[in-house]
Order: sequence, then structure tokens, then C-alpha cells
Amino acid sequence: MKDSTTSWDAFTGTVVVAPRALRYAGAMSDSEILTAKINHGFDHLDADGDGQLTEHDHVLMGQRVAAALGHAPGSDSEGRIVEAYVRIWRELHLPHIPGGGTTIVKKQFLRSTLTLASDPAAAQATVGALAEAFLAITDTDQNGQVSPSEFRAFVAGHFPGLSEAEVEQAFTHLDTDGDGRLSAGEFVRATIDYWTSSDSDAPGNWIMGTPVYLR
Repeated sequence: MKDSTTSWDAFTGTVVVAPRALRYAGAMSDSEILTAKINHGFDHLDADGDGQLTEHDHVLMGQRVAAALGHAPGSDSEGRIVEAYVRIWRELHLPHIPGGGTTIVKKQFLRSTLTLASDPAAAQATVGALAEAFLAITDTDQNGQVSPSEFRAFVAGHFPGLSEAEVEQAFTHLDTDGDGRLSAGEFVRATIDYWTSSDSDAPGNWIMGTPVYLR
């Protein structure tokens, strides 16, 4: 049984000790923690670094995931993954851009995402739906769970630059029942918590590696 300070590392088969994040969050308020997470998350989703989210960012993320899974550039397998990411943009993001726009800037993204913190139903309908779409792509063997290797590919597509140790640590925090896999519920919950929870100890804060407020 895991508690707030220990967790099971599925990569190494050991128990690791993780000090409560609250000790390190310092003087940051709950709202500042959430704002920092959202801004950090935006920077990762902005795959081409141009300061806005676009369909092109989703193409790049799809290509990264495909490469991490060993698919050759231009292959049918890569094309299917990229198509899935483009569909996420067109179906889950594009319809909600005001005025028929085709881009989302950070200020707009932050403002709209912050509103989800006080509306669990809306968070489930939006971020939850996004998480389920990502899960369908990440769960390559379609067994309803995310293995450590599948999680590595997900991270490579969304949060490149994380070290192997950071990926292992992130997985360990998200694997709340310590069974060495992320269930659909754990994956979706982690995604929702990252984007909407101001709790500095929420396991989902680790989905992009060490939380930004601990760095």
C-alpha cells in the first residue's frame, strides 16, 4: 500500500521515497501553482515554439510519438498516428476557439483552462475527453492500460527532453496503485489533475516530469 511519501517504481522494481510536494512549493499559492502548471504545459504543447497552439503542433506531436514507437517517417503507421493527433485538434480544440480562429495563444489558453478548476463537469467533458483521445493513441496494444514503454512514447511525443530518470519518476507517481501499469482511470485522472488541480500533491502534477513549481 502506497502513502503520500512512498511509491512503487515499475521500472526498477523498488520503493522510492518522494517528499511531499508541499514542502517545496514554498510560498506559492494554490492559484499560482495551477497557473505555473498550465503555462508550462502550454510551452510543451506548442511543439514548434511559435507561441501559439495550432494544427501544426499536433502534426509534430504525432510525428514524435510515431518516431518513438519506431515508425519510419512517411510510413502508413506514422500517418495514422499523425491523423489521430490532427483529429484531436479539429474535434476537441478548434470548435472552441472564439470567432472562428485557428490558433490559441498562451494568455487565451491560460484563461480558459483556469475556469475548469471550479467546474469538474466541464473539466471531465473537455480535458477528460482529450485524455481519452490520447489514451487511445498511447495504448498501442489496446489492452486498456499504459505500460512503461507506451508511456515513454507518449512522453517523447509531448514532453521531449525529459531524462529516462524523470520519465521513470513520473510514471511512478501516476501509477497510484503500484501495479506497474497505468489504468485508463489513472491516465485520465492524471491528465485532469495536471490541468485543473491546485493541489501540490496531486499525482497528476508529475505527468510532464518534475512539477515546474519544484524546479
